[in-house]
Amino acid sequence: MATFAAFSNTDILQDLRSRVSASAVVTDPAELKKYSYSENMTGEGAGLALAIVEAQNTADIQGALATARKYHIPIVPQSAHTSTVIVADGIPGSIILSTITMNHILEISKADSLAVVEPGVINGDLDQAARKQGMFYAPDPGSKLISSIGGNVSTNAGGMSTVRYGATKDNILGLKVVLADGREIKVGGRTLKQAFGYDLTQLFIGSEGTLGIVVEITVKLLPIPLGTPVMGMAFFPTMTQLAEAVAAIRISGIGPTMLEALDGNTVAALDTYRHTHYADNNESMLIFRIDSSTAETEALLEKMLTTHQGTHISVTTDPQAQADLQQMRRDMLPAVFAGQNHIMEDMALPLSQLAPMMDYIAELGAQLGLKIYTAGHAGDGNVHPTLVWPADEKDVPPKIVEALQAMFHKTLALGGTISGEHAVGMIKNQWNNAELGPDVDYLQHQIKALFDPMNILNPKRKIN
Repeated sequence: MATFAAFSNTDILQDLRSRVSASAVVTDPAELKKYSYSENMTGEGAGLALAIVEAQNTADIQGALATARKYHIPIVPQSAHTSTVIVADGIPGSIILSTITMNHILEISKADSLAVVEPGVINGDLDQAARKQGMFYAPDPGSKLISSIGGNVSTNAGGMSTVRYGATKDNILGLKVVLADGREIKVGGRTLKQAFGYDLTQLFIGSEGTLGIVVEITVKLLPIPLGTPVMGMAFFPTMTQLAEAVAAIRISGIGPTMLEALDGNTVAALDTYRHTHYADNNESMLIFRIDSSTAETEALLEKMLTTHQGTHISVTTDPQAQADLQQMRRDMLPAVFAGQNHIMEDMALPLSQLAPMMDYIAELGAQLGLKIYTAGHAGDGNVHPTLVWPADEKDVPPKIVEALQAMFHKTLALGGTISGEHAVGMIKNQWNNAELGPDVDYLQHQIKALFDPMNILNPKRKIN
């Protein structure tokens, strides 16, 4: 039976251009492809957006939403486009609403210990600006130098310092959000304590652009700690023993800022990438940091490391050496990914279950004949196993899928979550019922329907 369209793409684009800044609408096919796909996440045949709106201000966002409502078109919020779980890739025929040019630091208030920023501000740029005033922005995801604060809010990004300072949600005071119907609302504020009304600020954090478009963010800033920061590394025979050492350090009162774990496979990959020789130890590596160290804390740390079979312990207070250690941790991803297909996962466990999970991953890899690179933010129980297969194999091998499903089920059985800091996107949106249970799963859909009754905001991301 024939169908007759009520409008054309030309009609949509004409309406869109009438509602936003003159130069905001991009329809060049090369640009559409660039912003519609992320590497290794989507295929060539699906996901090409109809247009990109490079929003200059809130009015552009409201205009794009008006067109989307009129024509029932999906809106895909996007900023720096660094997501690994298909949160911000294009949907066929959608409008990608980019906030990357809304990148101004509007205020840094040392007196109030906060900053006000637009969503396109890069995490590392905010941190550097704050440090010039004796403050710093604590959350530091591995993508710190390239990911935006807006994207960090959308996914509730974590990072290396979460063990001490918390994830993004623990460092946000307030938001301005444009809802699907075009209204701009303000939630939260500038105070460190807030108890009035329902906590809508936390509802929007981690919502992956499915409930509204964040246009302004008020973040906490912290004073740069006094004293001499200390960084170092230690090696352990297995990741399980490393995890046991981390558990002891975590509750010791030392107050570590970083406890990063890398298994032997990952260390060997880093050696190849950086031309080092750490893998000669044939062991797992722990990278640690204490922001305010004393002789007492250093002595206690060394005792705990050695008690749990830690060897080749080295400590440095040299800023350049510390920067190199941090960069080595950030180099983990390109080192492991180089020359092969990969999927890096993101589970978080109760601290007491981290060691059993490390055992399970090693056993699973041996059982299925897979090489698994396991690393993560051990101090907060966040594990990132990376599964790889040859670059010339286009499809994901069945054993990889089997291993991922097994790890997810094991994580849930141990009381953990299958998304610690990378969000859900379209990679894990079918697991809501398994992790949350049917009642909470249903409630999630009710919340979505309340905020976005036409289902135009990032549909099928976060929840399916």
